Amino acid sequence: MVNKERRVSVSVDVGGVGIGGSNPVRIQSMTDTDTADVLATVKQIKELVSAGSELVRITVDTKHAADAVPQIKELLLVDGVSVPLIGDFHYNGHILLREFPDCARALDKYRINPGNVGVGKSRDKNFQAIIDISIANDKPVRIGVNWGSLDRRLLTRLMDENTQSSSSRSDKEVLLEAVIQSALESAKMAEEFGLGHDKIILSAKLSSVADVVKANMMLAERCDYPIHIGLTEAGMGMEGIVKSATALTLLLSEGVGDTIRVSLTPGPNDERANEVIICQQVLQSLGIRTFSPSISACPGCGRTSSTFYREMASQVMLYVKEQMPRWIREYPGFDPDKLHISTMGCVVNGPQESRYADIGISLPGTGEDPKAPVYIDGEHFTTLKGDSIVQDFLEILENYVRDKFSKRRS
Repeated sequence: MVNKERRVSVSVDVGGVGIGGSNPVRIQSMTDTDTADVLATVKQIKELVSAGSELVRITVDTKHAADAVPQIKELLLVDGVSVPLIGDFHYNGHILLREFPDCARALDKYRINPGNVGVGKSRDKNFQAIIDISIANDKPVRIGVNWGSLDRRLLTRLMDENTQSSSSRSDKEVLLEAVIQSALESAKMAEEFGLGHDKIILSAKLSSVADVVKANMMLAERCDYPIHIGLTEAGMGMEGIVKSATALTLLLSEGVGDTIRVSLTPGPNDERANEVIICQQVLQSLGIRTFSPSISACPGCGRTSSTFYREMASQVMLYVKEQMPRWIREYPGFDPDKLHISTMGCVVNGPQESRYADIGISLPGTGEDPKAPVYIDGEHFTTLKGDSIVQDFLEILENYVRDKFSKRRS
């Protein structure tokens, strides 16, 4: 559980969803479809939203993509999906937003990378063009700095200043300072061009856990803008999950982070929505937000040589996932934070863990009597035997949820 208070930041409205301030930490995701493919992009956005994404970013890199944005928005609204859409712009955002005003109006936020908005004198001009359009359409912006596309002019200046300094810093320290200054100087410039202080979100993304944590802690100390956190390229599979979870946990534990994303490279058969589920698990594990009931399950050992305990835990998790929408719909008092389920595999920890849960079952391990005691609210409720233990337990669980949550919360 995270006990540290979140840093104080202004609140930014993004398409009706509050970011920063007293609002909850929000989950963001990004499509990987060709935005010009309207149907494929709509389909993936709906999948991400169904998984729990509260904001979705889409790439707007070509005229075809910009032209498709209003169609995407319209189809989503027809299907009752009102998730805020964020346009991700690089290099030509000032051109696309100017030439496709319907795109500028349909998007709920613009993401600008100050490292590639332009070079030399054109940089400030292009940047101002985007800010002017955001002001005209009353849209917030995220100024997102990535170390891989950092403003070379700024980095070179800071490197030169560091070389001439009597107390020089390491190249890594200068790089991190450049990332922070790029974000802060761009935000200051945006306000000088007329954008409201409460229309700006910042992010500083790097691919190293240690670097992204340090950079965002530095950024948090020097501004009160909401901060979007995550690794810029987490990687694939278990490595990417662990790196992302570690970075997010370290920052959130320090009260830093108003929106989060896991930039996971999907495997050949992976769902894009997995990045949303990982974000949910991080927030729930830290006690920041609750998305589903807590389910404790036995990890297994030599006492649980049968695979039955694994099968039961899997079936219980699947049942809860499938029934959640119905429970929310049918039981006005349903609160996933108030439901802790335990499925254990032997007598060593099983009975006590099951008593600690709201409802739990302790399966027989190797050499134990073939019976499974069930506990409800700390008390022994019944003992199950035979071939229908799983189905019987799910029936007891269903009745427990009905009895506990059928009354509306006061």
